[in-house]
Amino acid sequence: MTTKPKARKFRIRRSGTGPGSARPDTRAPLGAIGTAPSAPPSAPTALPMGGQVDTPAQVQAETDLDTIRAEGLTGRQLRMARRVAQKHGIAATSDFDAVRQLRARGIDPFEKSSILELVKPTAAAGGGGQPPAATSGPADAATPGGDQQPIGRIQLPQTIPQQSREVGHPVQPNPADQRAREILKIQRDIAKRRRRRLMLLASRLSMFVLLPTLIAGYYFFAIATPMYATKSAFVIQQAEAAAAGAGGLAGMFQGTSMATQQDSTAVKSYLSSRDAMQRLDSEHGFKAHFSDPEIDAIQRLAPDASNEEAFATYQDHIRIAYDPSEGVINLEVIATNPEASQRFSEALIGYAEEQVDQMTQRLRADQMAGAEQSYRDAEARREQALQELLRIQNEVSVLSPEGEVSAILSQISTLETQKQQKQLELAQLSSVRRPNEARVNALTQEIANLDDLIVTLRNQMTQQSGGGSTLASKTTELRLAEENYQFQTIMVQQALGLRETARIEAERQVRYLSLSVRPIAPDDPTYPRALENTLVTFLILAGIYLMLSLTASILREQVSS
Repeated sequence: MTTKPKARKFRIRRSGTGPGSARPDTRAPLGAIGTAPSAPPSAPTALPMGGQVDTPAQVQAETDLDTIRAEGLTGRQLRMARRVAQKHGIAATSDFDAVRQLRARGIDPFEKSSILELVKPTAAAGGGGQPPAATSGPADAATPGGDQQPIGRIQLPQTIPQQSREVGHPVQPNPADQRAREILKIQRDIAKRRRRRLMLLASRLSMFVLLPTLIAGYYFFAIATPMYATKSAFVIQQAEAAAAGAGGLAGMFQGTSMATQQDSTAVKSYLSSRDAMQRLDSEHGFKAHFSDPEIDAIQRLAPDASNEEAFATYQDHIRIAYDPSEGVINLEVIATNPEASQRFSEALIGYAEEQVDQMTQRLRADQMAGAEQSYRDAEARREQALQELLRIQNEVSVLSPEGEVSAILSQISTLETQKQQKQLELAQLSSVRRPNEARVNALTQEIANLDDLIVTLRNQMTQQSGGGSTLASKTTELRLAEENYQFQTIMVQQALGLRETARIEAERQVRYLSLSVRPIAPDDPTYPRALENTLVTFLILAGIYLMLSLTASILREQVSS
């Protein structure tokens, strides 16, 4: 960032003719120089006659001049106003009068654009060595003393011709030439400052940007040890086909398409951990490989390096990226030779596969253990119910109490039918006037016998046996035991189904690692990418320098303001 040059202040007027003087210029007009000798400086000028009254315009002009004087304008501003007035052809008796007349015409004498317009034509005049030609103003007005005073435009002082010197005029330097020389000096000083600033800028850029870039480029092209990168890619999948084909309750355990995202993230974290680095070092000598003296000093690992330093090198040379949209884990392993790079890559893929199995092993074991325990408990309860059923059957001493009860009930029903028939025959015999007594007695006896037999059969079902239990109670116990056995059998079947479902779910929970890109050792070195790294270094240094330059420029401007 370049700032506008600031020129110093130069005084181009002598103290006798300074712009702060309010005396009117009593010199003769430039058009009269060379034609007639001017009056000597000590000659008195004619004053206006006494008794004259100022016009309203003169009174207003004096009032405006007093107002401008009260503003406290600096000498530089007054000189600037005089130059602007001369540029616009305004005849001003003083610097304050120049400010008044410029404001009356609607011109701001202190505007920057007016200053810039003043420099160009003046410099052009000074560069040619000749002042601008004087334009003759209006006719001179006669003063009461007989001297001629210019009423029109007042011209700048010019060089006195040779013939004027001969008649006694004093030789004075041309202010226009002196101003042109001063402006030229300012321009040369500005150009010198610009050249100096450009040289300083070039030196700073060379020191802070170009030189470090050259050093970095030399390192990348000539010193850096070539590295070989083996790339591979794998994805973690789960066995969903078996669960989908099982149907029934197994359909509830089907996962979503993002089911393995958590497992992939866990595997990526493990491969990027210190545990994986220490295992790789213990099994394949990671530290020893990168401590080889043939590696350049910047990339070489110290022989007695700590685990933290080795882990920093591990993070620089083992690059793992996970794509959540595809579920693919990309692995890039960098080493000093192709064989080591491929060996490290295959070892890390094996670690990832073991980690996947370890993450799902406990879940599968817990699921199968719970299902197996439920099935074993159901089998034990069913065995207990079967033993109870056999015990009750042995106590009843019959194969089927229900069949025996059914037989007794059938006998009772038959006896009841016979009893009803005998009762009908007895009723028929008793309906005649003289019934056969022998026949009536026989039927009565048969009916009584049938009643006794029916009571006996009924007592067999309701009275307690030698074991203290009736046949009805034994039948009820046996029925309850049979129902309990049937229920426990159903529970065993359900437990068996749940165990099969848990087995299917455990199989579905199995994760396996599938390689989509196998690790193959490269033929040519992959790193360093000398040109790209050099350009990146240049851009980074240039950005840092630009940021610091802007910050310093802003702070400098704030302090100066």
